[in-house]
Amino acid sequence: MSDRNHLAGKHVAILATDGFEQSELVEPRNALAESGAKVDVVSPKSGSITGWRKDNWGDTVQVDKTLDLASPTDYHALILPGGLFNPDMLRSNRHAVEFVKGFFGQEEIKPVAAICHGPWLLAEAGVLKGRTVTSYPSIKTDLENAGATWVDQEVAVDQGVVTSRQPDDLAAFNRKIIEEIAEGRHAA
Repeated sequence: MSDRNHLAGKHVAILATDGFEQSELVEPRNALAESGAKVDVVSPKSGSITGWRKDNWGDTVQVDKTLDLASPTDYHALILPGGLFNPDMLRSNRHAVEFVKGFFGQEEIKPVAAICHGPWLLAEAGVLKGRTVTSYPSIKTDLENAGATWVDQEVAVDQGVVTSRQPDDLAAFNRKIIEEIAEGRHAA
C-alpha cells in the first residue's frame, strides 16, 4: 500500500495514555499519515503523554484531543497501542471503555486495531465474544475469558477487529489496519 492518498478523507483515533509502547503508537500513526489519513492521539489527559521503550520511559507524544471532547462518531477507525501500563490504566477508566464501545454495535463496521496488551481494552468493553484475536501471550487467558478465540500469529482480523502480538508484528499490523480502513466497510 504505497499510495500516499490511499486513506485521504479518513480520520483515525489512537487512544493512549502514559506508558504506551513507543513503537506501537508511533509506527501506526506514521503509516496511517503516510497513507493520507488524519490521525488524532486521544487521551484522558491534555498536553503530552510519555511512551515506554523496552525497559524505560520513552519519548513524549502530543495529545491532539482529550477523551472528554472525542466521540467515536468523529472517526473512521480506532487504534489501541499496547505496552503494559497504558492499556491497564485505560481499562479502568470508564470514559475510555465507553469510547472503545462506541466503535461497535453500529450498522457498519468501524475497524478497531489493538496490539500487544491493547486487547485488554476490548475485553473490558465486552466486544470479544465470538471473535478470533491475538495479543501478547500473557493476556491470552484474559481474552479467552472474555469470549475470544486466541491464536498465536502475527496478525488476526475478525469482523473489522485487527490484533497483533508485539512490536515485531508492526509491519503486518499496519498493513492490515490500512486495508481494513480502505475497504470502506465503516461509517462516519
